[in-house]
Amino acid sequence: MSSSNSALQARREAAVPRGVGSATTIHAARAENAELWDVEGRRYVDFAGGIAVLNVGHRHPKVMEAVRRQLDLFTHTAFQVAPYESYIALAERLNALAPFPGPAKTILFTTGAEATENAVKIARAATGRSGVVAFTGGFHGRTLLASALTGKVQPYKAPFGTMPGGVYHLPFPAGDISVADSLRALDLLFAADIDPTQVAAIIIEPVQGEGGFRPAPTELLQALRAVCDTHGIKLIADEVQTGFARTGKLFGIELSGVAPDLVCVAKSLGGGMPLSGVIGRAELMDAVGPGGLGGTYAGAPLACAAGLAVLDVIAEEGLVERANVIGARIRDRLDSLHGKPGLVPFSAARGPGAMIGFDILEADGKTPRKGGAGTICARAAERGLILLSCGVLGETVRILVPLTAPDSVIEEGLAIIEQALAG
Repeated sequence: MSSSNSALQARREAAVPRGVGSATTIHAARAENAELWDVEGRRYVDFAGGIAVLNVGHRHPKVMEAVRRQLDLFTHTAFQVAPYESYIALAERLNALAPFPGPAKTILFTTGAEATENAVKIARAATGRSGVVAFTGGFHGRTLLASALTGKVQPYKAPFGTMPGGVYHLPFPAGDISVADSLRALDLLFAADIDPTQVAAIIIEPVQGEGGFRPAPTELLQALRAVCDTHGIKLIADEVQTGFARTGKLFGIELSGVAPDLVCVAKSLGGGMPLSGVIGRAELMDAVGPGGLGGTYAGAPLACAAGLAVLDVIAEEGLVERANVIGARIRDRLDSLHGKPGLVPFSAARGPGAMIGFDILEADGKTPRKGGAGTICARAAERGLILLSCGVLGETVRILVPLTAPDSVIEEGLAIIEQALAG
């Protein structure tokens, strides 16, 4: 076994294609809550959470115990062959938590991309239409249809040829683009490219993840709901990154008061186990006949056990409320650094709950610095903090600290961010 990051990096480069990128050259050995140790024994504060997967932290005891219990029973049957109670129980729990009124049903999968693709399949089956509208800057996964939905060419589309048809993009309100601009673009789309009676769904992240932690304005979500109601279009909320208490609500869409028709979930639902799903209005979910949906590993027993434990932890430990407390602490600390001599210019923090992002700026204090967030994240890693970048230009630093992190660990991470901003 290799005992150094450099040795493992060399093996990685020889064995693993470069198409799967890694944010750091830190090779994990073990982790606990909001801390991670590499193969050389160095400790890191984790503000990445496995890219929003670990809202309940690394190896939460209740999640680990649930998985151990399931290991003693069985690890796989395929739900399509011999179904099991944990899948049904998790679907029941999610149906009860659905951010829309009326009966709900849930189907489980493995990855976020599976969730977004299957939400589109369900919407198409329920409406008999094929068109889908998404937004620039949005990220919905890396499989082919999910890549088509994603509103960013590099690196998600450029090398892969023609994307699946029937997908259209609107400008997302950010920078000098207003909600009115986005809605005007939708009117033009309906006039020039596709009649609304041919559109199955509009898909949107309540807060853009890869796009730079930019919240979708409530005004936009309300207008999209009205358009969907007028034309029989289904509204899909992609909650893969925003879900499960991260935004200070169980689902990010709840901040707007807008009720979607379908909800894509993944990431923190599994507490570190691969698990995703689609929660939808019951009449839509039953539009697909037997065999049209599913997957060999979809809703795997170990993952379902973990998912049920995650929902327990969120409720028992008050993580929805905790997200707001953590977010306020982070914003206050970042606000206190504005104008401090010797720091790299950066924007005000944005994002709901504990889904916090801020942009690295040029010397003028206004213009986003292309690739600037990567520099800050690299400096943070050198000092013992795992931090991620995002944004269309790679300008945004994003903070996804586990909601179970102690205040002392959060303060330690914020101190390192200040050091990284100082150079």
